[in-house]
Amino acid sequence: MAGNPRNGRPYRRLVAVQKALGLPCWICGHNIPTQVDGRRHPLAFTLDHLIPLSLGGSLLDPANARSAHRRCNSARGNRSSASRPHRRSREW
Repeated sequence: MAGNPRNGRPYRRLVAVQKALGLPCWICGHNIPTQVDGRRHPLAFTLDHLIPLSLGGSLLDPANARSAHRRCNSARGNRSSASRPHRRSREW
C-alpha cells in the first residue's frame, strides 16, 4: 500500500523550490509572509495547483504549481482557474 504522495521527497522538494521563489499569492496578489506558522496561519504559504488534482492536474509538475496563502487556497477549493478570475497585484 502506497503512502500519501504529498509526504514524499519529490513533493517536499517542489514545495521548497516554489517557496524559495518568494512569489506573491497567485490568487489575491498579496505577498506571502515568511515568518508565520506554516501549518495554521491563514496567511501562511501553501502550494496550490493551477489545475486541481481532482480535475486531472499533476501533483509534481512545476508548471502546475503556484504559491498561495492558505486562506486563498482553501477558498478556491477545487475550482479551475478559469472559473474565477484572480486579482493581480500588478500587470505583467
